[in-house]
Amino acid sequence: MLKNVLLFFHSTALRLMILNSKTHSRCPVQIIPWRAVVRYGDSVSADCKTSVLHKGMGWEASEGAVPMTKNQNLITWRVSELTEWDIKPFCYINYKIGDEDQCQEELPVTVYKTPDSVFISVNHSGPMKEREPYELQCDVHNVAPVQDLTVKWYKRQTLLHQTTFTDTSETPVNETVTLLIRPDRADDGAQYRCEAELDLGAEGPQPHPTISSKPLSITVYYAPVFYDSQEKFVVGEDSNITLECYSTGNPEPEVWWSFKNRNISTGRRHINIERATSTSAGVYTCSATNKFGRSDKTFIVEITGLGCECENSMI
Repeated sequence: MLKNVLLFFHSTALRLMILNSKTHSRCPVQIIPWRAVVRYGDSVSADCKTSVLHKGMGWEASEGAVPMTKNQNLITWRVSELTEWDIKPFCYINYKIGDEDQCQEELPVTVYKTPDSVFISVNHSGPMKEREPYELQCDVHNVAPVQDLTVKWYKRQTLLHQTTFTDTSETPVNETVTLLIRPDRADDGAQYRCEAELDLGAEGPQPHPTISSKPLSITVYYAPVFYDSQEKFVVGEDSNITLECYSTGNPEPEVWWSFKNRNISTGRRHINIERATSTSAGVYTCSATNKFGRSDKTFIVEITGLGCECENSMI
């Protein structure tokens, strides 16, 4: 019983497959190339050929139509300067297929245009403050088709982000995309740019047409910083010591030195201690400041082998 049921379903499925293949048989023409990608205003052509006897074949199109011919098996659709964005040419053939006397195959045509310009800007004037949010803007003017467009953001040579579009418009459009950044001190002087890339598939131009904006250089303000917070010197009596203090900051920080709660030097990156004595020992502080903050670095000086109490040190 089970065997008979299985045989019934198998034969039924086979009959449905045969019926379906007859109902949806392909039109006996071949279009080469099967898809056309052409820049707006350029020439385009495609061949339509068949290997069957027919009563006539031709091209229907709003530009470059080819009248029906009965004596050829290959006809060419050709436009010397394509200026129609939504053109839909199709090749037809008069040939008996089922209940139909004619069938047709459409040639998908993608007409593209690279942007007139790609421009990057920031919604802020002057330098940026570290860790504050800023919005970069990329304007892409007069590009088509937008569904094949990708806008990419770069910092130096590093890809940060990319945006694609779902708009199905076939005619040129303007697009604006934004990117939120929070720059730090390492970004001072960094260059940002955006690129508009058209990926038109394997039939499109290779490499993909890409238009880049001019780079945007940013200046980042930040408080002074010392990479080493403390240093220690252990020297013998009568030694000479040089304490060096280097900080980074934007704008350039002002520097001063203090020792035992008094200012001993201003504007110098280093101080010299000549012929160290007991009074030279202690904690020296280098301070750096700008309008965004202050940072301190300490130097501990210890004197060994002291034979006497000396009153002066030269700073």
